[in-house]
Amino acid sequence: MCSVCGCGDSKVQDQAQLFTYELAPGPESRLIRLERDILAKNNAHAARNRDHFDARGILALNLMSSPGSGKTSLLVETIRRLNDRCACSVIEGDQQTSADAERICATGAPAIQINTGKGCHLDGAMVERALDGLAPADRSIVFIENVGNLVCPAAFDLGEAHKVVIFSVTEGEDKPLKYPDMFAAANLVLLSKTDLLPHLDFEVDRAIANARKVNPMVDLLKVSARSGEGMDQWLAWLEAARDSVLARRSKAAAE
Repeated sequence: MCSVCGCGDSKVQDQAQLFTYELAPGPESRLIRLERDILAKNNAHAARNRDHFDARGILALNLMSSPGSGKTSLLVETIRRLNDRCACSVIEGDQQTSADAERICATGAPAIQINTGKGCHLDGAMVERALDGLAPADRSIVFIENVGNLVCPAAFDLGEAHKVVIFSVTEGEDKPLKYPDMFAAANLVLLSKTDLLPHLDFEVDRAIANARKVNPMVDLLKVSARSGEGMDQWLAWLEAARDSVLARRSKAAAE
């Protein structure tokens, strides 16, 4: 339950108390109703998710952005490039429809769609229950594509290893300053849709400087799912993050 955006208001709760997710692909897609949990319990669910990921050597990433940033397109291209390197699965968050999960499933990767109704973010309980249906493979990568929103998702721990913010060049250089909590929470910022730069009045250096004003230590990569710019660097970042997860797992097993 969000305490800052209004979706925790009693009127909104009455309208959107239950959520659904759909397991795909496969002929036995099933619709499961999820009872909404309160924010006070979120960290406990997130801790269980983190234990689940750590025990299995799974790299979990929380992908956050505004709507239309190109998250799903970037994710589709990422999975295609990772197909021969690492198993991937996706938890998709949207208020309505299963369109993004269907796009992911077309790559051959399993995906679960969480429809949040009036809710504007995913929480730990939703991810925990989705994991039961998704059953990601050991030593794999789980991408959690959050609901498009630059405010509330930043406040909710889902049990992920890293928060990744996708920041499109179509949005304006001042986004990090307008939504500082999101960028302050990020471990990595992907400046997306860079193939459009020749057609835009967008100052890349200014955008990067604004992100670093909010989060001086954040990593930042320029990427384009269409042209392929930065995709090798993004995949290298993913592989390094996964290696770190596997190293922690090995150390824990040795102890």
